[in-house]
Amino acid sequence: MRKVWFVLGALVVASLGMARVKQSAAQEKPKDSQAAAGEYKISPEDVDKKNPVKATPEGLAAARKIYGYDCAMCHGPKGDGKGDIVDSMKLTMHDWREPASLEGKTDGELFYIITKGKGKMMGEGDRVSETVRWNMVSLVRSYSKKDAGE
Repeated sequence: MRKVWFVLGALVVASLGMARVKQSAAQEKPKDSQAAAGEYKISPEDVDKKNPVKATPEGLAAARKIYGYDCAMCHGPKGDGKGDIVDSMKLTMHDWREPASLEGKTDGELFYIITKGKGKMMGEGDRVSETVRWNMVSLVRSYSKKDAGE
């Protein structure tokens, strides 16, 4: 009788172990698909969007405030890509002060990335207004201009 209980106990433990492995594997799949989603494609309609918000000192100030809270930790306070957590997160950032770093990027693409995020970067989504997000596009563009942020 002891052998029967021992065998049944072993089967239960083995079954629980296998169920746990399957559960862990199932939880890892979204991470893999999320990594693949990091290589998303922006629709042509989003790429072609033009910035409808004229850059003003007030608009740039509002964008700079959000940038300071949410973006500077990685992108650097002046867009140089040398934020405080770049090394610890092993990130490679662009220096937006160099015009080539944004060359070929449309305002629509920048707006999409600011809104939706990209890679490890979380998007602003609806946390900030559309106007502020467009002002953030202008702010990012301003870093590559002479005397930017000085």
